[in-house]
Amino acid sequence: MSASVTETSNAKVWTDQAFMALPDDECRYEIVNGELVVMGNSGALHGYISIVLSSALFAIVSPQKLGVLFDSSTAFKMKNGNKRSPDISFFAKERFQGIADLPIGFLEGAPDLAVEILSPGNTVEEISTKLVEYFENGTRLVWVINPIQHYVLVYRSAQEPDRLLKRGDFLDGEDVINGFSFAVDQLFQRLSF
Repeated sequence: MSASVTETSNAKVWTDQAFMALPDDECRYEIVNGELVVMGNSGALHGYISIVLSSALFAIVSPQKLGVLFDSSTAFKMKNGNKRSPDISFFAKERFQGIADLPIGFLEGAPDLAVEILSPGNTVEEISTKLVEYFENGTRLVWVINPIQHYVLVYRSAQEPDRLLKRGDFLDGEDVINGFSFAVDQLFQRLSF
C-alpha cells in the first residue's frame, strides 16, 4: 500500500501509512469522515488527570494480565473508516487471541474501555458522535471526565449516561476491568506540596 490519501466520491480515504506518516509536530489527530482533525494540545489539568487515572488502571491491568492500556496517541480504526483516539483506552486480553505482538499500525474496533477527558473546545455533538462510534465498534464502557466541574459520566451505551459520579463516589471497572475501583476525588486533587 502506498502512503497516500485518495478521494472517492468527495470523501477522502486515508491509508494507515499516510496517517502514520503525518509530521511529528506535537499535534494529535483523528480522521473523521475522511477529514484530518487536529485534536490540539490538552493542557496541564487534562494531562494530570490522564496520568493519574492511567497509573491507577495500569496498577490493576498489568499485574493481573487483564489486557493492554493505550494513551491518547493511539488511534483505533472504526467500521466507518474514522480513526479515533480516546484519552485512555483499554483492550481486554480476549481480543488479542492469536496475537503475540501488538501491530505497528492501528487496532480494528474501539477499545473495551474508552476514557474521554473533556477539553474546553469539546462540543456535546462531538462527544455524542464519539460515543456512538465507540459502542458501534465494540466498546463496553466509557468514562467522560469533566475536569472543570469535577464529575464523571459513566456510559454503558451511547444513549445516555448510566451514572453521574461526583466527589465521594468511586469509578468502578465493572465487568470490563474486574477489581478496579478508584475514588473520583483523586482525579481532582489540589496540589499540596
